[in-house]
Amino acid sequence: QVQLVESGGGLVQPGGSLRLSCAASGSIFSIYFMGWYRQAPGKLRASVATITSGGSTTYTDSVKGRFTISRDNAKNTVSLQMNSLKPEDTAVYYCYARVSGINYWGKGTLVTVSS
Repeated sequence: QVQLVESGGGLVQPGGSLRLSCAASGSIFSIYFMGWYRQAPGKLRASVATITSGGSTTYTDSVKGRFTISRDNAKNTVSLQMNSLKPEDTAVYYCYARVSGINYWGKGTLVTVSS
């Protein structure tokens, strides 16, 4: 009953920036957690950044200082500002939300960092 739609993926050069956005729609009464996960070729999906309804954030060590997660509770959206991108950041990025005790995932958006 909840849909997550990501946008903003694409091809960027190393050192460049990209901003991902995710919009949640459907039967939403409250979103306790939202976040971004990524899955690189041949690897498992892993957490990149999360944010609670109160604004508390977490980041995986490899992106600290480079990525910033934010959310707009009124619009039910979450964004990920990615700066100083590295080839290692290349992956499919998935939006995640916990709504009324249920986990939801977007279909993913591809981010490719290459010269």
